Amino acid sequence: MIDPTLRFHALVQGPEDDIRLDEAALLIAAHAEPGLDVDRWLTVLDDLAARCDDPSFAGVVQHVRREGFTGNQDDYYDARNSYLNHVIERRRGIPITLCLVVIEMARRVGVPAVGIGMPGHFLVRDARDMDAFADPFNGVSLDRAGCERLFSAVQPQLSFDDAYLAPVGRLAIVTRLLANLKGIHLARRDRDALIWVLGLRVATPGTPAEERRELASAFAANGQFLEAASTLDELADVARVAGGGPLVDEAESGAIRLRARLN
Repeated sequence: MIDPTLRFHALVQGPEDDIRLDEAALLIAAHAEPGLDVDRWLTVLDDLAARCDDPSFAGVVQHVRREGFTGNQDDYYDARNSYLNHVIERRRGIPITLCLVVIEMARRVGVPAVGIGMPGHFLVRDARDMDAFADPFNGVSLDRAGCERLFSAVQPQLSFDDAYLAPVGRLAIVTRLLANLKGIHLARRDRDALIWVLGLRVATPGTPAEERRELASAFAANGQFLEAASTLDELADVARVAGGGPLVDEAESGAIRLRARLN
């Protein structure tokens, strides 16, 4: 079995158009559950999609509803809502994982669907119809006006912007899924889980370089000073390539201090 970390790195660091979101999500879950059979769960999704008898966006959305997928209203911050194997098994998830199910079901039946990273509530849209959206968390289909009403309900302090309904790339979806898990494990003070989540985030292109500092802090808080120092070395290298500046010196001096704690 290929190491899930190496497989995740190879997937997200290759061409973005080749990233399979179901595979990426299951590889993330494999870090929470070592030994998870990623390929078996991909086959389960194949079987679910094979039961879809209407190869259209609306048909896929309806099929996902008929299969019982819905939002976990009772325990939104349960980490299992972000692990695709549990989402498939329990038929419960959060907006982004349920939209991911729709996107991957649609891909299997030849229907192009895109993720919509609306702040506060992820959506999915028909790639060929700019007015056909779905919110599988609440089990509803929406037009643009419906999306605006939903946004006003979940983000009442903000003004709606049409840019919120722009499609997002696959890397952005992976990054947002990991960001959700980061928030959960920070709140639970689960250092071991936070370390692997941050490790996957810094391996994903587009993640801010300074997030390596957070990973180093998590290692240090867990007593893993050598790993923390090595992470700061990587941060210094990345900052140097980006043009240098004070971040290089800060990272290098931080690495020296951490290694001193090993003596």
